[in-house]
Amino acid sequence: MKNLNEMTDEELAVSYIEGNNRAFDMLLSNNQRKVFMYILFVVRNRDVANDVFQDTFVKVITQLQQHRYAPNGKFSAWVMRIAHNEIMDWYRSQRNDKVVEAPKENDLSNIGGADVTLSSIESHYVNRQVLADVKRMMNCLPATQREVVFMRFYQEMSFKEIAETTGVSINTSLGRMRYAILNLRRMAKEHGVQLQLAF
Repeated sequence: MKNLNEMTDEELAVSYIEGNNRAFDMLLSNNQRKVFMYILFVVRNRDVANDVFQDTFVKVITQLQQHRYAPNGKFSAWVMRIAHNEIMDWYRSQRNDKVVEAPKENDLSNIGGADVTLSSIESHYVNRQVLADVKRMMNCLPATQREVVFMRFYQEMSFKEIAETTGVSINTSLGRMRYAILNLRRMAKEHGVQLQLAF
């Protein structure tokens, strides 16, 4: 039998279904950062993201215990689909309660950018400013457009994976990306933002 550290997420899920609780700890460890950052990117509020994240993993546990997971696809895509549904449920509840909350802080400040190779101090500051401007503009995008941009560029998902995760067609995913890019270009032009990294 394989050591837990050598198992894929799909194998860990099956092991958990068969009664190995340590397998779930590994699944959580392997996926929590990616799922939390995705949720935070869409909802833009750390407290809400924590709640949605917890609801997501309660649903994951329930679904696994009810044998509603089939290891014929990527486990991470399955979890992201559940997270997406929980986010949509949260948005629906906000709409139903007619409550609109502004984000308390810019929670996107720790996403990406740190790995950019820099050749000089000047390049470093130019790149930092460009990335900060992009993140600020992305905060202004509608949630569906922010979501597809995050999945594509920060999580490097294919449009097929994005479509499956969000429950829409590939064309809809592509359309959302197209509108996101058009909106980002428009905002950059309106505010005189230069979107080119220095090397």
